[in-house]
Amino acid sequence: MELCLSEYERWETRYNVPHYAFGKEPNYFLASCGALLPRKGRGLAVADGEGRNGVWLAEQGLDVLSIDFSPSAQRKARTLAAEHGVNIAFELVDVHAWNYPPAAFDVVVEIFTQFSSPPERAVKWAGMCRALKPGGLLIIQGYTPKQLQYGTGGPKEIENLYSRALLEENFRDFRDVQIVEEEREIYEGTSHGGMSAVINFVGRKP
Repeated sequence: MELCLSEYERWETRYNVPHYAFGKEPNYFLASCGALLPRKGRGLAVADGEGRNGVWLAEQGLDVLSIDFSPSAQRKARTLAAEHGVNIAFELVDVHAWNYPPAAFDVVVEIFTQFSSPPERAVKWAGMCRALKPGGLLIIQGYTPKQLQYGTGGPKEIENLYSRALLEENFRDFRDVQIVEEEREIYEGTSHGGMSAVINFVGRKP
């Protein structure tokens, strides 16, 4: 699948600034999942941008691979990893076209990656599932369609947003699934600010 150049340019522009567009702290939902993480193992941070979530995973003791298509974001992610004294592997890739290795990771994390169209999302999610080891942990957070009323972050295309039914259908074989929809104020850098409608997913690959 070819990378959409306009989307690439949009994210490069967003990330090619001195500050961290989404801040340096991990996503609050990801941080709340700390007790579910294995004490050691491999973690994959999908579309990890400036690295805040990948860095946090590495701080929890995981061997982390952070993937993204923005060189500007990954430069900042490398700096953030150095600031926190953790080693992370980085690959500059299109998350829709990357060859997700089978059963390679104990944890796969996707936080607010809703630039994917439905066909792209299907490819990405299939790859993420393939990359998880049996029993591996999948963590996802995204905006729901109600987010369009708030306009405090996320895409404007309703088809890119997540619903309970969408997650249940795509991960119907997973076990220990928890799906929580919530509305809360989220402040992450300059890009997410204000009341937000989100959905949180955790589950384990059978």
